Amino acid sequence: MASALIDDRSTQLAIAARNGDLVALDNFVRALHHDVRRYVAHLSADPHSADDLTQETFLRALQSLHRFEGRSSARTWLLSIARRTVADDLRRKAARPRISEHDWQRAAEQSQPRDLPGFEDGIALTDLLDKIPGDRREVFVLTQLAGVPYAQTAARLGCPIGTVRSRVSRARTTLADLLTA
Repeated sequence: MASALIDDRSTQLAIAARNGDLVALDNFVRALHHDVRRYVAHLSADPHSADDLTQETFLRALQSLHRFEGRSSARTWLLSIARRTVADDLRRKAARPRISEHDWQRAAEQSQPRDLPGFEDGIALTDLLDKIPGDRREVFVLTQLAGVPYAQTAARLGCPIGTVRSRVSRARTTLADLLTA
C-alpha cells in the first residue's frame, strides 16, 4: 500500500513539475533518486558509473517531462528511461575499440633507460614512430598522441572508422615489436 502511495505522489509531482512547478520538480527528483540509482547500479553492474547513469536518466526525463501524461506511474516511466540509459551506455562501451594485447606504452616505458631526461624520451619515441608505415603512423599520432576521436580521424582522412581502428591496432603491434626487439 505504501508503494502505491509513493507512486501516486511521485506521479502528482511529475505532473506539477511538467506544468512548471520548480518545488514539485525538486521533490520529484528527491522522491525517486534513490530508486533510480539502485536500479541503474543493478542493471549496469558497475557501481562506479551508477551516479553518472542516474544523472543521465534524470536529464533525459527532464527533457521529455513535457510529454509525460501520467498514464503510468512516474516511477515506472522513470525506470524505463533508466533502463534505456543503461542499455545505451552498454552499447557505447561495447563500441569502443578494444585495447590491443600489446601494451605499447608500458613496453616503451620499460625499455627506456631510467636516467634519460624527457627530451631524449621524445626523440626515442619519434625514432620509433618513424619506423611505422605512414598511413598507420598518421592515424596513431592523431588518435593516441593528439587524442582525436576515432570518428573524427576517419572523417578527416576520408576512410571508414574500422580502417582507423585497424591501423591503430597494427601501429601498436609494430611499436610493441620494435620495443621488444
